[in-house]
Amino acid sequence: MERLDKIISATGKKSRREVKELIRQGRIMVDGKAAAAADMKIDPLKATILLDGAPLGYEKFTYVMLHKPAGVLSAVEDRKQKTVLDLLPTELKKRGLSPVGRLDKDTEGLLLLTNDGELTHRLLSPKYHVDKVYYARVEGCLEPSDAEAFAAGMVLDDGLECLPAGLEILSPNEALVTLREGKFHQVKRMLAARGKPVQYLKRLQMGSLKLDEQLPCGAYRPLRAEEVEALRQ
Repeated sequence: MERLDKIISATGKKSRREVKELIRQGRIMVDGKAAAAADMKIDPLKATILLDGAPLGYEKFTYVMLHKPAGVLSAVEDRKQKTVLDLLPTELKKRGLSPVGRLDKDTEGLLLLTNDGELTHRLLSPKYHVDKVYYARVEGCLEPSDAEAFAAGMVLDDGLECLPAGLEILSPNEALVTLREGKFHQVKRMLAARGKPVQYLKRLQMGSLKLDEQLPCGAYRPLRAEEVEALRQ
């Protein structure tokens, strides 16, 4: 059971202050009756809530796939630089979404945004080892010995210990990198340690979720029900 004004404000359509005025005007209906008060408690998954005669469209959690462009921070807000939340419409920004993990400012690709804290924890927790797949273009020539070093696990010069990872060489300077962890600048640092600095990096997959090939860079779409269920599993 939750407060009516909290339920409506969670959709991003109206603020709590606006909800009070809408109730006063009789524009919000709950199960066929005019809402009595902003703090009335209801079950949002069972009650029928109408706003100006239209269904509210309440969802407990929101899941958004973003094709992150380079030059944008994986953060909720920043006073000086553009963040991934700035790429979303106001209604979505009001839902309390946060990026699941982060991509470097100059890295492109798949970024999941959600307000589902439990799922976020499971996807990021080292306990679950959720694979992340990246496309990397590097300087220099990739060799089988690089793939062997990744598969064995690496300890970098600065002491960073990296779990075994996948390096599938696509061409002399292109590869798919699969990590089971997400340490700071890890893909770049591992490839740099092999003498192959990264020129371009793009995340293609996180767990079961793959970047939609039809989604332009800088665009977003809601996750499909089957995509959310696969992530939960």
